[in-house]
Amino acid sequence: VQLQASGGGLVQTGGSLRLSCAASGRTFYTYVVGWFRQAPGKEREFVSALSGSGSNTYYADSVKGRFTISRDNAKNTVYLQMNSLKFEDTAVYHCAADPPRQIPGDRRSYYNNYGMDYWGKGTLVTVSS
Repeated sequence: VQLQASGGGLVQTGGSLRLSCAASGRTFYTYVVGWFRQAPGKEREFVSALSGSGSNTYYADSVKGRFTISRDNAKNTVYLQMNSLKFEDTAVYHCAADPPRQIPGDRRSYYNNYGMDYWGKGTLVTVSS
């Protein structure tokens, strides 16, 4: 699976952006997809994930209610709609994908600690205060 994120840019506090992630792979529709971010000087952070069917979503507490993850399997594309952006959302955002697997415990913690198997190059989101 190959992934390429796009859609980053400069936005003012309170504004919105939509990130896209184009993926390759005939079985991509079975994969869990996710977004992670890394701010300067900080560790990588889990943002959101979505199951292959789209029926299960996971969000970090810091973005819940503001960000929405979605996918279009016909286009092999994943989206992250980001609303009410805050200065602390400034980071490089990476999309990622993981084959379906059994994960013990809380998926958000698992992904935060171990990430996913496939990664794309990031796209920079800068939120000006």
